[in-house]
Amino acid sequence: MKRSWWILLAVLLIGALALTACGGQQPTKAAPAGGNQGGNQGGSQQTGAKQLTFGILLVGPYNDHGWSQAHYDAAQTVAKKLNAKMLYVDKVNPADRPGTTAEQLAEDLVSKGAKVIIFNSDDMKDSALAFAQAHPDIYVIHASGDNAWKEGKDYKNLPNLSNVMGKMIYGKMIAGCAAAMTTQTGKIGYLGPLINDETRRLASSAYLGAKYCWEHYRNKDPKDLKFKVTWIGFWFNIPGVTSDPTQVADDFFNNGYDVVLSGIDTTEALVEAKKFHDQGKKVYAVPYDYRDACEEAPEVCLGVPYFNWVPGYTKLLKSAQDGTWKSTFLWLGPDWNNINDPDTSSIGFEPGDALSDAASDAVTKFETELANGLQLWKGPLKLQDGTLYLKDGQVATDQQIWYLPQLLEGMEGQSVPQK
Repeated sequence: MKRSWWILLAVLLIGALALTACGGQQPTKAAPAGGNQGGNQGGSQQTGAKQLTFGILLVGPYNDHGWSQAHYDAAQTVAKKLNAKMLYVDKVNPADRPGTTAEQLAEDLVSKGAKVIIFNSDDMKDSALAFAQAHPDIYVIHASGDNAWKEGKDYKNLPNLSNVMGKMIYGKMIAGCAAAMTTQTGKIGYLGPLINDETRRLASSAYLGAKYCWEHYRNKDPKDLKFKVTWIGFWFNIPGVTSDPTQVADDFFNNGYDVVLSGIDTTEALVEAKKFHDQGKKVYAVPYDYRDACEEAPEVCLGVPYFNWVPGYTKLLKSAQDGTWKSTFLWLGPDWNNINDPDTSSIGFEPGDALSDAASDAVTKFETELANGLQLWKGPLKLQDGTLYLKDGQVATDQQIWYLPQLLEGMEGQSVPQK
């Protein structure tokens, strides 16, 4: 009898431990037909109040140390905050999933219980719009789009569609300042993805920050600053389709550019800077998107401008959860009281180990100036072809920044895609 009692007790204890281990809200990786199986399986439904289930489509790998991981990590954080269940599918792009559309993958997430779908890439704009039109009962969040912006050029009156984007123009200005305070050759390279409104305004913001700090902190002539943009053709490398970002970064470093700013989702600029550094060359890089990106090569990393999607996703998902949802356009900037506050600041800049003390002081000063109202998107500003874009003293509207038609005068590189 004693042995039977202890066996029963052991079974009950093991069962209790198993329930405890499975109780957390873990993301579930959806596995649609043709997709990769795997991922954590979990996220049991909350007893009592109905639990919100949301799905997120990531354009790249969930662990890319860039754009997609910033979204993935934020979605996990918000799921825990709201006690929600998170589903995800990563590598949602034509190269990784040929013949499969983002709309089809969103349908699969809905079949698994998702009531909110997040499309996380500008590349998914058409799919997000079509899906929202076809599913008025599902809330749709598109990161980086403008279809919910009543003052925008592409407004669509869809009650179930919202947009969220970080005001990365500020992060890029700070990154440009860090580059200008570090370069010894006066040559800064910008590793760009594809060409559109978003990428033009971000590359141009980096240039404005670099130009300001070059001129006002280093007391140098802006004409002596060389700022070149080279585009690869997509947000990350697709062999045989895009230019190779590794080669583009190498070309910059081999031609006297000693700082490369990245505008792509992945870390090739940082990896190549470390390669050249290990060969004895004084070169540096500034990655993008993800707060911990510098960890890949801290000895050459000047810092990283990054997105924090937690404030925006919290606001939108909570509104879906509590029934207060309204179609909203969010273009969220830094919290200037603390741009690295994980709960309140949608844009941050994490200084890197390679940023010198003097350059770090300059970057801090520049951040303070921005917080106090410094306007770099202010005339006179000309476009790359010499057209006057902002008159002397004119401050750009959000629309003039968002829909920038060309790179700015003083920048080298292509402004519009080739037809």
